[in-house]
Amino acid sequence: MGAQAPSAAVERTAIKKVSVRLVPFVALMFFVNYLDRTAVSFAEPNGMGQDLALTAAQFGFASGIFFLGYIVLEVPSNMALHRFGARRWLARIMVTWGIVSLLFTWVSSSGQLYTLRFLLGVAEAGFFPGAILFLSQWVPSRHRTKILGLFYLAQPLTTVFGAPLAGWLIGRHGLFGLEGWRVMFLFVSLPAIVLGVVAWFYLIDKPADAKWLTPAERDWLTTELAAENAQKTGHEGKHAKGDLRKAFGSGRVWTLAAVYFGFVYGLYALAFFLPTIINGFQDQYDTTFSVMDKAWITAIPYLPAAIVLFFWTRHATRHGTRTWHVAGPAVVGGVSIPLALYMGSPTATVAVITVTACAIFAALPVFWSVPSRFLTGAAAAAGIALINTAGNVAGFASSYITGWLKDWSGAYYVPLYLVGFFMLLSAALMILLAARNGTGEPATAPEPQAEEALR
Repeated sequence: MGAQAPSAAVERTAIKKVSVRLVPFVALMFFVNYLDRTAVSFAEPNGMGQDLALTAAQFGFASGIFFLGYIVLEVPSNMALHRFGARRWLARIMVTWGIVSLLFTWVSSSGQLYTLRFLLGVAEAGFFPGAILFLSQWVPSRHRTKILGLFYLAQPLTTVFGAPLAGWLIGRHGLFGLEGWRVMFLFVSLPAIVLGVVAWFYLIDKPADAKWLTPAERDWLTTELAAENAQKTGHEGKHAKGDLRKAFGSGRVWTLAAVYFGFVYGLYALAFFLPTIINGFQDQYDTTFSVMDKAWITAIPYLPAAIVLFFWTRHATRHGTRTWHVAGPAVVGGVSIPLALYMGSPTATVAVITVTACAIFAALPVFWSVPSRFLTGAAAAAGIALINTAGNVAGFASSYITGWLKDWSGAYYVPLYLVGFFMLLSAALMILLAARNGTGEPATAPEPQAEEALR
């Protein structure tokens, strides 16, 4: 017991330092990343759609073509991060995407909008899976759900704070002679460039180089992570080469990619079209909203989502991540999103959409704790990037198909039923993946040994 007490103390302080020194900064990078990615959703109903004469399908295509650019360089970018280190590569990504995002300030046609959205995806390629990989390389698996949950809080909070910020910036119409939506693009782009420069000096690639850790903490993290990687190699046998074949040849990776597809399909259908749906409340319910009213209403579902995310990942960390931690929210989201169409007031509609947002954001950080349980090294970089690539395909599909189906059907009934279908499919696939063992074991558990359950 005497030997274990100091080890437990070192573990506790090491994880706390990583949580304080790295997670908030990487989460801030994600906050700015997601705000730049979804800024177009605030611009469209507040002047951009009218100025560029966009139909719903054109807006959906402009929103979604970002993901095609992202897909082109997704896996190569994450492999480059593995080779050159997170500090250099994440800093490079942020500066280049900030520059491209800045150019949206002067877009003047739908063609230019398509081009810049594609280039934004190219510039951002690899950021999200790179951040997931980076954080996964700093903590043992039993702490990973907690760390990724703290990181993932940035995504719903981007809308909680970003929607009112976007509304306020849009209200600065006429500043520098620009329309309000152009002012918004100008000021949400600059932080990415600044953070990219800071990241070059602030981030550290691995625990062994962290001077803010004590020697004991560095040794403990390095030893724990090395032991886990060796254990993964032992579990995978001769296939554990840490190369691309391991990731691309893994049935688990492809199944997880399909699960993630359904979640992201729902995520971006909400992210890109919720402001437009809220704008439509004015005609549907014969009411009027100011720009700031619409911004605050857009933010409403995401604050409860952030709270649910925090406590859901905390529960999964304490009790072991089980299949229902991912499949359960997928069922709730899949059922609730179509129900929103049948509510009789803006308040009831937003309340049901809030349930959907809570479901999506509760599951996502728990889901991302799974791949690094059985992949390491270059295989982890490629596998995580491959799974995220499926999410980017969903991002494009949900954006374009939602807009196209809305134009075709004249309402959001059909596209949101499709969102529900894909989320229910994710739940079914997650259950099937766990059932391959013929057991009710957790998808992941507090202790590294429990990774066998998804085999």
